[in-house]
Amino acid sequence: MFTPLRRAAERTPPGRDRHIDLLRAVAIALVVLGHWLAVVVTYGERVGGDTVLAFVSWARPLTWLFQVMPVFFLVGGFAGAASLGSYRRRGGDAIGWFLCRTDRLIRPTTAFLLTLGGAALLALLLGTDPATVGMGVWLACLPLWFLIAYVTVVLLTPILLALHRRAGLAVPAAFAVLVAFGDAARLLGGPAVLGAANYLLAWAAVYQLGIAWREGALSARPRVAVPMIAGGLAALVLLTVPGPYPVSMVTDPGDRLQNTSPPTLALLALAVAQTGIALLLHDRGGRMLRRTRPWTAVVAANSVIMTVFLWHMTAVVIAVPALYITGLLPQPPPGSAAWLLLRVPWLAFLTATLAILVALFAFIERRGGPCPAPGAGKTGAGTAAVTLAGTGLVVAGLLGAALTGSAGLPAPMLPVYLMGAALLRAARSSHRP
Repeated sequence: MFTPLRRAAERTPPGRDRHIDLLRAVAIALVVLGHWLAVVVTYGERVGGDTVLAFVSWARPLTWLFQVMPVFFLVGGFAGAASLGSYRRRGGDAIGWFLCRTDRLIRPTTAFLLTLGGAALLALLLGTDPATVGMGVWLACLPLWFLIAYVTVVLLTPILLALHRRAGLAVPAAFAVLVAFGDAARLLGGPAVLGAANYLLAWAAVYQLGIAWREGALSARPRVAVPMIAGGLAALVLLTVPGPYPVSMVTDPGDRLQNTSPPTLALLALAVAQTGIALLLHDRGGRMLRRTRPWTAVVAANSVIMTVFLWHMTAVVIAVPALYITGLLPQPPPGSAAWLLLRVPWLAFLTATLAILVALFAFIERRGGPCPAPGAGKTGAGTAAVTLAGTGLVVAGLLGAALTGSAGLPAPMLPVYLMGAALLRAARSSHRP
């Protein structure tokens, strides 16, 4: 395993920005750690759970450190603009690029959903309480909401790149203004649906910052990075302390307004600060990653990043019966000294469990599927239509899972997703030379 990774690290193209890969690896580590630390499991007559934020108010400011989903969209915008430009220069088109770009997202997600669905069915056949199964499926599926927004902005990358070349940084600024309008509608008592567009607009704004970085509109110089950090943090403090937004940057059951569902202007302020930090550390990160060992570690992390992301909450689902139903871990009050101390064996068990899951399923992510070669020619109308239809079905299937809540993945939505994934695979195969 280590020899192929070292060879892959040695074959890195000289023009690749290694700092982007480092940011992605650090972000996934913080996402996993944050989710694992936040989970509070209860077990009496039946399994229950909550977030630590419902019990420990001092944990809310810590979410400013662990809410790093904006970094994924920032890095995605940078990498998307770079790879689309490269694909076009080699004779490819936008549809072919999208099919290649999403292959590594869809394949491991399909395997995850099929495995999860099969496990849920088996649990029901063995007589497990349906409510418990639904809760477990819902918890395991929490990472899927990210894919809904991410697949959408990847599809829109050619448009977003064209918008940047026409209007530059005015594009993310305009998206931020629209997000503010959506927030205002909700804060003034309007229906929640008025802010629904923020699910796309906010993440598109952060993705657009990544495009701007790649295209040179944002430079990795202190005179650019430091004002972004200071301005983003100042805006975040003003919006959350005297302002109307909650301090927590993740879902908090105690807040009427949530900063992530949908994303708010406060979350965008955090994203601006994170962008500044990423810019400020760019040169230092690049120098460190010229060394073989650090770069090989980053390559290794990126080679399984979707597998880690998809399966890290399944590790929690496995840990609940293994540690709590068996009575191996006691249940002290959340936030107490005993509870904090017991996070150590909790994290150790989850890390070991996730390592096993990654060992079992990482090959699906690493194995390349059919991918249109750049020189395969322009995409026909039929392939484009199949691609758009497949993407729509994939997003609809994932959205159905996200909206179901603790009832678990609804049976009709899995076939919808699978049909979309099959259409995308067919489009990839038909577009090959």
